[in-house]
Amino acid sequence: MNSITSEQQFQELINGDQAVLVKFFAGWCPDCTRMNMFIDEIIEEYSHYQWFELNKDELPEIAENHQVMGIPSILIFKNGKKLAHLHSAHAKTADQVREFLQDVTF
Repeated sequence: MNSITSEQQFQELINGDQAVLVKFFAGWCPDCTRMNMFIDEIIEEYSHYQWFELNKDELPEIAENHQVMGIPSILIFKNGKKLAHLHSAHAKTADQVREFLQDVTF
């Protein structure tokens, strides 16, 4: 999964006409580490999407602007708009992430 390292890169990615999934995380977060154990398999299953990760501690303004209060969170963007948000409380297991992705339509 590629990392987003600047506000400019983030804006370019989310403003495209293809759906982009962004996983918000932090290095100190145990739930983020747990998600890393299963996320690669999910990325493979949903490889028709572009996947990126963003360290909330390195780019806190982006997280704040998109109401990312807990981590890990997965947000889906397209054409500059947030289409869906998997909040951290519901992102603890692979099944929860898969259910979120199955329920999202755009």
